[in-house]
Parts: sequence; structure tokens; C-alpha cells
Amino acid sequence: MYIKKILVAIALIGLVIAAYFAYFIYGAMFKQNTAFNNDTAYIYVPTNANYDQVREQLVPLLKDIDSFDALAQRKKYTTNIKAGRFAIDKNMSNNDIINSIRSKNIPIKLSFNNQERIQNLAGRIAEQIEPDSLSLLQAMTDKVFLDKHKFTNQTVLNMYVPNSYEFFWNTSAEGFRDKMLKEYYRFWNDSRQAKRKALNLSVNEVVTIASIVQKETAKVDERPRVAGVYLNRIKVGMPLQADPTVIYSKKLKDNDFDQVIKRVLYKDLEIDSPYNTYKYRGIPPGPITMPDVSAIDAVLNAESHGYYYFVANVKNFGYHKFAKNLSQHNANKNEYVRWINSKGVNR
Repeated sequence: MYIKKILVAIALIGLVIAAYFAYFIYGAMFKQNTAFNNDTAYIYVPTNANYDQVREQLVPLLKDIDSFDALAQRKKYTTNIKAGRFAIDKNMSNNDIINSIRSKNIPIKLSFNNQERIQNLAGRIAEQIEPDSLSLLQAMTDKVFLDKHKFTNQTVLNMYVPNSYEFFWNTSAEGFRDKMLKEYYRFWNDSRQAKRKALNLSVNEVVTIASIVQKETAKVDERPRVAGVYLNRIKVGMPLQADPTVIYSKKLKDNDFDQVIKRVLYKDLEIDSPYNTYKYRGIPPGPITMPDVSAIDAVLNAESHGYYYFVANVKNFGYHKFAKNLSQHNANKNEYVRWINSKGVNR
């Protein structure tokens, strides 16, 4: 009888321990353990991160980090960390969280536009994915890569077509560059290539003209007309004489791309730079900014007209007055000069 009571007691103790263990396992695995109010929180796990780095991001998001630690160790997550951007939904359990951050890397929408230099683009991209701007710049300007794909330091910006793209946050610098090369070839499809060839221009020449058009007018509906002016000048051998190329030349000479120049001065026209289209005929060696798709397509689908000149329209701001001859242009220009002088704009 005594032995029977002992066995019953041991059995009861075992049941209590089993119940406690079951409760602990349930709590560790399936009990809701988030401590934030938003619908979703995100963590960004760097390449080659260790568990402590992940844990540091999780601490402010969880009610009970100790139970998470225990389950992460039991499920061997602590020694099998995956890099990427991961979502943690409100009311998730530890088990749900581990499953999410172990296998559900969520892509981001990466976007960029109108960067003046490849350095600016690298900085813009570094704000959105894991690699820093220096590693991105090194990958984007790698000489072996540029030579292989027939780009130069002057034309490398052509490869990056402004848009929104889907990337994993932990994409490497080389991975970003290589995917953008594929997007570049996708953009320059048979239709655009045919239009480029009909203009007797290279891709670089189209993009460079488009970059000037981009800087000349922010009005998308006016860009085909502005593009037509430059194509007309090219056809008859006129210099492009585009003020934005002078501004770019000055920024390049001063090594200061943060300066704001609202007015081109006569002395600026003498800057000795291959980008200065007042001093040198023809198309500059590369783009002066990253043109929008609308600007590129404006060149490829330029308006056919007889205009060779244009100047800002002071009565319809943002747009321009176009002229077919110099005398008409000078009249339009004088109106603009009087207006800008009245505003006291000296630079």
C-alpha cells in the first residue's frame, strides 16, 4: 500500500511537471508575444549577422525576449541566421516570428531619379539597401565591368534608368549593378533601338540630349518640342548652346554640385569643358544628369518643327517661347532679360 502511494505521488508529480512543461512550450511557441501597436514591424538583418544583432532589434518589439531566446535556441535559429528584411506582424507568436525571420525575406521597392552624377546615385541607393555608398560606387565604376559592357566614366550613368524596382534589402553592390544592367537592356528594346537608329544617334547621344532636355524643362508635354530644337540644330551643324551644359561645366570645374545657379553669365560661356556646348560643338561626352524616361522618349519621339531657338516664357512660367529665326528669338530673349533683371537675379 505504501509503495502504491509513492507511485501515485510520483505519477502526479510527473503529470504536474509535464503540464508545466507543456504550458511552457505552449507559451514559448504559440502565445502572442509582440509588444508594438502597429500592424507590422520590420527588422533588417545584415549579411553575416549573429544572433545578438538580431536579438538587439527584437528586444523592443517583444513582451518576453527570454521565451523567444529559448525557442530560438531549440529551433536552432541562433546558429542559422538569414540576412534580409523581415516582417513581424502584430500578435505573432515566437514560433511565427522565427518562421518569418528564418525564411521570408521581403523585397523592397527601390527607386531613384534625376541624379547628376554616379556618386549621387550611389548615395541614393545606399539609403535603401544594405551596401554602403562606397561599395556601390566601386561596383558601379569597376573598370573591368565598364569595359566589358562598353561604358565609360562619362557614360556610366546611362545604365541606370530612373524607375522603381524590386530588390531584396540585402542585395550586394554587384548584385544591384548587375540587375540594373539587365533592366537597361530591357528598356532599350527593339522599338526604342529602331527609333534611335532612325535618328542616326547612339544610345549615349540620345540619353545625353535627353539629359539636357530634362534640365531645360520640367514640363513633360513640352519635352518633345524642346528635343526637336536640339535635333534641328544637330542636323544643320549648329552648336547646341544649352545653358544647362554650362551650369554643369561650372559645377564640374568648381567640384561643387551643391551650388545653385539660376542665371548663366557671359563669363561662364568661356569655361573650357567638353560639356560646354557654347564653346564646343556637338553632343557632350555623357549626360549632365539622369534623364527621366519621359525625356528619353521625348528625344526618340521628338516633335517635327522648324524651331531652332527657345527661351523661358515669363507669361507662362515653366514653359518656353520658341522661334524659327534669330530676330524672333532675340525679341523673346529681350523680354526674358528684362524680366529677370527686374527680379534682381544675378547668379
